[in-house]
Amino acid sequence: MDYKQLVATAVADATDGQVTASDIYEKIEVPKTSQNGDLAFPTFILAKQLHAAPQQIAKKLVEKIDTTNFSKVVVVGPYLNFFLDQQQVAQQVLGEVLVEKNHYGDNEDGHDQTVTIDMSSPNIAKPMSMGHLRSTVIGNSIAKLLSKNGYRPIKDNHLGDWGTQFGKLITAYLKWGNEDDVKRDPIHYLVQYYIRFHHEDEQDPTLDEEAREWFKKLEDGDPEAVQLWKWFREVSLQAFNQTYQKLGVSFDTYNGESFYNDALQGVVDTLRKDGLLEKSQGASVVDLSSDNLNPALILKSDGASLYITRDIATAIYRDQTYHPVMNLYVVGSEQTYYFKQLKAVLKKMGLKSAAGLHHIPFGLITVNGKKLSTRHGNIVLLNEVLAESIKLAQAQIAAKNPDLKNKEQVAEEVGVGAVIFGDLKNERIDPIDFNLQEQLKFEGETGPYVQYAHARAESVLKKAHQPLPTKITQLTMTDDAWTIIKMLQNFPATVRRANREFEPSMIAKYALRLAKAFNKYYAHTKILTDDDQLNDRLALVQAVSLVLKEALRLLGVQAPDEM
Repeated sequence: MDYKQLVATAVADATDGQVTASDIYEKIEVPKTSQNGDLAFPTFILAKQLHAAPQQIAKKLVEKIDTTNFSKVVVVGPYLNFFLDQQQVAQQVLGEVLVEKNHYGDNEDGHDQTVTIDMSSPNIAKPMSMGHLRSTVIGNSIAKLLSKNGYRPIKDNHLGDWGTQFGKLITAYLKWGNEDDVKRDPIHYLVQYYIRFHHEDEQDPTLDEEAREWFKKLEDGDPEAVQLWKWFREVSLQAFNQTYQKLGVSFDTYNGESFYNDALQGVVDTLRKDGLLEKSQGASVVDLSSDNLNPALILKSDGASLYITRDIATAIYRDQTYHPVMNLYVVGSEQTYYFKQLKAVLKKMGLKSAAGLHHIPFGLITVNGKKLSTRHGNIVLLNEVLAESIKLAQAQIAAKNPDLKNKEQVAEEVGVGAVIFGDLKNERIDPIDFNLQEQLKFEGETGPYVQYAHARAESVLKKAHQPLPTKITQLTMTDDAWTIIKMLQNFPATVRRANREFEPSMIAKYALRLAKAFNKYYAHTKILTDDDQLNDRLALVQAVSLVLKEALRLLGVQAPDEM
């Protein structure tokens, strides 16, 4: 039941239709303390329409409001404060959670429409660094949120498997490479060759020309160039998939940039045919002045394609193959202007899904204050961070619960979960500085803190030694219990809002608040006391466990039953 809607309707009815419920709904607030009620409406926004002082409006309306669904409605200055019927809300909310379980909060807003998500997208022959974490875990969580809201997400790992960097890598490998080394540890050695190339070309500019020649050979189908490129791609994917497996991330397609090579000429021909392509200093561009944007460079003066040429081909393919209602690009915020240009070009081309193109930007990640750069050799490998996180989790388990069953599996779930949660608890647009030791703490705003709250709830249910409840009768309503009930009630709305704003941090912050509220309830309440309220207290604990686990799942984080 949407209690905000009940408040909005009650206020609208009391104005005799002078104000609509939809106008009121968006203005309803949640008081800072429960002593001021559960929901509040500021009547000063009605002053112009009702031609009266806010306090007078509040006093007049409170006499006419139907209180059937509320325990009481009181006036506090210009506010109408609504107190909900706590037992009624508790029975309704806990009943829904216990019946729907992990499906609590599901909705059909998306009507099974398809949404493509361009995410992760590492470059072939380079290691997955911490710099790839954000696009991967943000995209994965958004996909889970879309599914919960009734959409059908298609996760596309648009690999960086084409471009001049492969000319550089082929040049470097042929000059300094060793086949046995690459077979033994492919990513390590390939990236070392790439780094050496950039050091050497500062002293020897002819290397850049040689690299361009090798990329031209690759584009022209030269057997040696193609064979090396395929090898680099294959060994890279094997390494990437080990990392994705640890993160619990999968994809529906791995169509990289090379997949669209044959479509590039068609893009150019279409733009030219539609009269959109213009010459500018020898290059081919699309004029975007009508969108207050700089021209989009489609072809260089030498006829070479660019990223946008490939992204146009990709968008056309996705439009024709998946017919998406939205096409999401989970890419760093430094590319915001580029995606405005891409969307503008696609709109001019009349692409059906162009209006639904959304850039999902995120802030830069640094590790212990340092920026990451493959070119300059400043790399923090994602695999190594995950391994170290698991190791730290193992040490914590050994110290706190050495007899834990499946402790290796739990350590992996806690260690990997700490890294994912450590990213997603931040609003995605904010830059973040990642500190692994901070994220592994079992107190504070961390993944292990939420996981431990869930495990604690499961431990209580296990110790009860009785069938899990399916409903409640008359829960003793302490302030701690009521806080939890209201938070559980708010989960479906949080799911909707997080999806609407493509913001996984809303789920992470919700999980932290719920975990904190439960830990407070656990500290103040003797849950397992054998009295006529035991069943109702267990119902509350089970509901918390279910919702915490589902919130963590939406973030891509596991929820161990024991820790």
